[in-house]
Amino acid sequence: MRLDKFICKSTELTRTEAKKLLKMGKVTVNDTVIKDPATQVHENNCICVEGSELTARSSRYVILHKPLDTICSNVDEIYPSLLHLIDVDRAFDMHIAGRLDADTTGLVLVTDDGRWSHNIISPKKQCEKVYRVWLRDALKADTAEKFTHGVQLQGEEGLTRPAKLAQVEEREVLLTITEGKYHQVKRMFAAVGNKVVGLHREQIGPIKLANLPLGEWRYLSQAEVDAFL
Repeated sequence: MRLDKFICKSTELTRTEAKKLLKMGKVTVNDTVIKDPATQVHENNCICVEGSELTARSSRYVILHKPLDTICSNVDEIYPSLLHLIDVDRAFDMHIAGRLDADTTGLVLVTDDGRWSHNIISPKKQCEKVYRVWLRDALKADTAEKFTHGVQLQGEEGLTRPAKLAQVEEREVLLTITEGKYHQVKRMFAAVGNKVVGLHREQIGPIKLANLPLGEWRYLSQAEVDAFL
């Protein structure tokens, strides 16, 4: 974790206030004065502010059913951040593990544990994400086979990783991917001459959205958290 973030997680200080203390030389890590806010620290480090040792608050893990016209960001832009929907202290200190576009609904995981979220979004972990996709045109018979072998996305050098496609209706499918490239689902169907008109994420790894109401959230169970440790 970044040192400035650790300070915020251990105190009531804002990120700006934490950086000011660092600049003033008020922070030590293992008895060494550190001024760089981006310095990476760990739980076994002795981190002190003005001589007082800090202890980070416990990490939080949340599942949220994202509605349309919200963004997976810590800053409001054209649309508001979905973090407004999470009624916890200092919600904006948390981050989204695997973002969705403003026009996409479904399962979002939110946490302040960077190592945990890395296990979800890192391509090396090959964490499966399941999307329900509505298409402009009827699904072509060879699309599933093409996705199994990988397709060429515009602007990308290699093929996508193997993906699983299951047809639900003529224009409705379930797509399982292990990557998180920019607009990947939309670009995959564009690569085979179709267009996504609706997109909803139902599952990340073993964690399912199930019957969580739109716009609502809950804490993850310990078993759900442990799935990505």
